[in-house]
Amino acid sequence: MVYRPADRPLQEGDALVPPSPYGLSKLAQELLGLHAASSHVPVLIARAFNHVGPRQDPSFAASGFARQIAEIELGLREPEVLVGNLEARRDTIDVRDTVRAYRVILERGRPGHPYNICSGQAVATGDVLEMLTARARARIRVRVDPGRFRPNDAPVTVGDPSRLREELGWSPQIPFTTTLDDLLDFWRSTLRSERPITSDAP
Repeated sequence: MVYRPADRPLQEGDALVPPSPYGLSKLAQELLGLHAASSHVPVLIARAFNHVGPRQDPSFAASGFARQIAEIELGLREPEVLVGNLEARRDTIDVRDTVRAYRVILERGRPGHPYNICSGQAVATGDVLEMLTARARARIRVRVDPGRFRPNDAPVTVGDPSRLREELGWSPQIPFTTTLDDLLDFWRSTLRSERPITSDAP
């Protein structure tokens, strides 16, 4: 979100023109780090694109979809998933691959030299929803909720991971289908364990 929005893979040398207050806060962090680097403090910069996985807060789209599906399967809500903008396309990888990238950058990265952590491919939010509902153990309806739309939602955000791949040898290893399986299983297990135990015994 530190980059000016574009319909092509974003590279580390592209213009830094954040389109939202969130992106501006991220750029401010980078600039503070670079200021410290000028005083001989080794500062490493990772620009992580969207990442998804077990334990993710349900305020994020994929995790929110997965939680709603798990709730439906357990009879905790009506068989309807509420969604926002399904047209947005995001470069999304497994959070465990993101953490591997952080470690590689910490171990071998060049201080003050930003690295995109991404796949180089974007997936539509609607496609993520379809993949999750295809894994559901119940019939599900989808309803668009205007309240879930974001005021600053770029149509597409995709990064170029070439620098991280070529300089440090990193690339995503976990298939997106595995990520979604693990995310849905996480919510099934979590909600099942939180569900009150009822008994007809006196």
